[in-house]
Amino acid sequence: MDIRQLVIVAHKRDEVVEKLCNLFEINVAYYDPGIIHFGLENALLPIGNTFLEVISPVQENTTAGRFLDRRGGDGGYMVIIQVDDFASSKKAVEKASIDIVFESEDPSARAIHLHPKQLGGAILSLDSMDPPESWKWAGDNWIEKVDTTLVDSIAGVQVQSSDPLEMKNRWLSVLPSTAKEGESIINLDHTDIEFTEDLDKRGNGVSAFKIKVKDKEEIYKRAKVLNLLINHEIEIGGVKFLLS
Repeated sequence: MDIRQLVIVAHKRDEVVEKLCNLFEINVAYYDPGIIHFGLENALLPIGNTFLEVISPVQENTTAGRFLDRRGGDGGYMVIIQVDDFASSKKAVEKASIDIVFESEDPSARAIHLHPKQLGGAILSLDSMDPPESWKWAGDNWIEKVDTTLVDSIAGVQVQSSDPLEMKNRWLSVLPSTAKEGESIINLDHTDIEFTEDLDKRGNGVSAFKIKVKDKEEIYKRAKVLNLLINHEIEIGGVKFLLS
C-alpha cells in the first residue's frame, strides 16, 4: 500500500503544469476526457511510476471550485493510495462509518473516494489496479512519457490540521498501516502521510508534497530561476514541494 498519485486543484491548470514540467523535467502523459463528468479538466504527469495530477474546474458549482474558494486559492486536493486488497479496504471504510462519495466499479480500476469532511484534510481515494503496475487514470501509454533525469518518485505528503493527531487517527481508521502512539505520521510501504499544524491559517488541507529526487541542487537552481522559491521553499499551485 502506497501513495500512487497526488492532486493539485488550480484556477489555471496549464500554468501550474508548465511550472511542474520546467522544474522537474517531467511530461504530461494524459488529459482525461472522462473527468468532465465532474466539471473538471486535468493533466497527469508521471514521476517514475507515481503521478502528479493538476485539475481545474471548467463548470460552475463544482466541489473543486468550492474548495478553491474555501482555502483561498490553489492547493493540494486529493491523496490517492493504491491498496493491496480493495475489498478489505472498503470494509475498513464501512467499519469506520466514513461515507463513500464516488466509486469506480471498473474491474481493471476499482476506486472509492471518501467523504472529505468526515475524514478531514483531503479527498482520500483508495484504488486497486489490474494489473497492479498499470494506472488507468493516466491512460494506456503513460510509461512512454516517464522522464527520471531529475526525479524518482513521490515520497509522501503533508496534511495540515488544527489537531494533527486527531486527524491522523481518523485516517488510520481506514488505512491498515503503522503509526507510533503520539506521532503524527502514518508509514505506508515506501511512502508516508505526515500530519502537521495549520501554520499558514488556510485551514485543514494538503500543504506539501514530498518528492524523491536525483539532483536536488539542480532542482533548487531551476526553482530560483523560475521564481518558485518562497522563503527558501519551493511552492507551486499552493503546495510546497519538499525534496529528499
